[in-house]
Amino acid sequence: MELTQENINLIGQIVKNDRKYSGNEDLFDDFVNEACKRSVSIFGAIDNEATLEAYLRRVVTTSIVNVLKDSGRLRRTKAGYMSTKELVTEAPVVQVAEQKPDYSSCVVSYENIVVPESPEDVAIKNEILTFVAETIRKIDDEQPEEKYMQIYTMRYNDGLTQKEIASELGISQSEVSKRLYGLIGKVKGELDEQ
Repeated sequence: MELTQENINLIGQIVKNDRKYSGNEDLFDDFVNEACKRSVSIFGAIDNEATLEAYLRRVVTTSIVNVLKDSGRLRRTKAGYMSTKELVTEAPVVQVAEQKPDYSSCVVSYENIVVPESPEDVAIKNEILTFVAETIRKIDDEQPEEKYMQIYTMRYNDGLTQKEIASELGISQSEVSKRLYGLIGKVKGELDEQ
């Protein structure tokens, strides 16, 4: 799949809106090139504009982090990534004549950077979620009296507790639990058959 100029312009705009772009404007072309390489497969797979932009923001963030690492402006630490320019001290450094500065009281401060999932991981998760949703619909159509879809929606979309669901549907909490676990078992069974 080829990237159109419109797609490249969209990536460029997202790069400019990323907070890590500020102060690193000289690497703009590198950021865009890296993001374009990583996003080629996304343009063919996603047709929803809002979803596409959300994925591209993640791809751009990953691309910027990689370019900054490669250019020596970020380094990996045990807790994440930090700028090689950042050094914050809690106490002033005292220099004594003809002695080296004492850096033992210096504390390095940095902002954690979370590296997002790859586009491939996101696409796989979407496929699994789509399969699960279709499977639940199919199971619900086969046994409408069990109200699987309604229970699933109330629990996982609306965030209701089993007790609240039981109250809404006029059944016992143990029955809600039994149906949820039964549904999970059926979905797992369908997944295993794939």
